[in-house]
This record gives sequence, C-alpha cells and structure tokens, in this order.
Amino acid sequence: MYRENRLWQWGSHIVLLLLSLACVGPFLLLFISSITDEQSIIQNGYSFFPKEISFAAYEYIWQQSSLIFNAYGITIFVTVFGTAASLLITSMLAYPLSRRDLPGGNIVAFLLFFTLLFNGGLAPTYIIYTQLFHIKNTLAALIVPGLLMNGFSVMMMRGFFMTTVPSSVLESASIDGATEFTIYRKIVLPLSLPILAVVGLLQGLMYWNDWFNGLIYLTNPKLYSLQTVMNQLMSNIQFLANNSKVSSLASGSMQELPSEAFRMAIAVISIAPIMIAYPFFQKYFVKGLAFGAVKG
Repeated sequence: MYRENRLWQWGSHIVLLLLSLACVGPFLLLFISSITDEQSIIQNGYSFFPKEISFAAYEYIWQQSSLIFNAYGITIFVTVFGTAASLLITSMLAYPLSRRDLPGGNIVAFLLFFTLLFNGGLAPTYIIYTQLFHIKNTLAALIVPGLLMNGFSVMMMRGFFMTTVPSSVLESASIDGATEFTIYRKIVLPLSLPILAVVGLLQGLMYWNDWFNGLIYLTNPKLYSLQTVMNQLMSNIQFLANNSKVSSLASGSMQELPSEAFRMAIAVISIAPIMIAYPFFQKYFVKGLAFGAVKG
C-alpha cells in the first residue's frame, strides 16, 4: 500500500512537472527567439537551441529608448489609474444590483446584459468620444473607453456579492444605522477581495495590452502607450523589410533589421511586467472567478 502511494505520488509529480514545462516552454522559446540571429530564424526556424545569438532586436529597441521609456510611464499610469477607477465604478454599480430590493434592478441588469450582445459600432463610438467627451489627443483617450464599465465584469461581481456577502450581515448593519455607502465601504469591499482581484487583473490586462484606442484617438507621439509604440515600430520594420525600393535606398544596417526577432522582443518587453505581477493575484484568481460565475 505504501509503495503504491509512493508510485502514485511520484507519477503525479512527473505529470505536473511536464505540464509546468509545457506552460513555461512557449515563454522560453519566445525569449530565445528574441535573441536569435535573424538569418538563423529565416533559415532554420524557431529553436530552443539557436545556432547564432544576436541582440540586434534589443539594440534597435534601445535606440528608441526615450520613446519607449515615455510609453512605459504612460502605460503604467493608465493601467494603475484606469484599473482603480474601473474597479470603483464597477463595484459601485454591482453592489446595488446585488440587492434584491433595488427598484428597477432587473431592468438595469437587462440593459447591462444587452451591452454584452450589441454595441453602437465604431463610428458612433468615435463621434461620441471625440465630439461629446473631447478625449482626442488626451490621456483620457486611453482610460475612458475602458473605464465606462464592462458588462461582464459587473455581472460577475454582482453574482459574487449575491452569493458570498451574507444578507444577514447587511441587514444587521442597516439596523444599527449604517448607511448604504458605509455598508459598501466597510463590509462589502473587505469581504470581496477575491472578485476585486480577478476583475482588477482582467481590467489591468485590458489596459496594459490596449493599442486600439491609441490608434484611433491619438496622433501625438508623446501620448502613445507602450503597445501603440511597439505596434508602430513593428509596422516601420515590416515596411522597410518588405518594400524593396525603400530598402535599396536605406543603409546596410537598416536593410538587415531583425523583423522576426524584433517581433519576439516586443512580446518579451510587453509581457514581462504582467508575468511579474500575476503571481501576486493568482491566489485570488480561481476563487474569485468561481464565485463570480455562480448565477445569482
């Protein structure tokens, strides 16, 4: 019996190790490819054991360091501020919707669900944000479009409040004279850290990876986020690599820009901060997602 348990334990460890390597492998290949010589990638494809190492992709990125550092600062600010503001708005809407005695709550919940299925389209959205809110060429262009709530996040947080926060506690606090805002701030939020971490992580990833808002709302390079700058640099390299006329006029070093390795280097630079931050939220992620998925 003891031997069978040991074999099962070792077998489980081996399976989990293989699964872990399967998860880590793509990121390792991504980094190795970013430091692989461009010609080696073209001739031999991507490999964990490249024949020739080259840091040309990172050297090119370093040449654009002033632009990239500025974009990093903007992205960090937008991600932190936007995520905090979005959590505040989302939770302040989800909490009253979780109260079954809210007048018209079902109507508001239906309207939220409706936004998950339909939207007004790009043209009306652009007109409203630029002509009504006047966010073009401002930092608000990177924050406001993702700030005005996400229906899925609201419904998920609402489900968590309904299934996890005891109604008896809320009733007791109300009887003791606590206002709704006091109940929300001192009781609901402290009991809802898992779902707040989940929604915050999803919202933070959305802000960090967003490039589309910068593409359509910004023309000032000083306001570009990291993703917008990287997308622009990648487009420039692809243009020089694919346009034979421009390449023939360019210098030798410009003709050999590492487009494939640069693509991988961009991914490494973009995901590194997220990979560092994710372990701090991981313990809340599964729990909050499971509770929030329960239908209220």
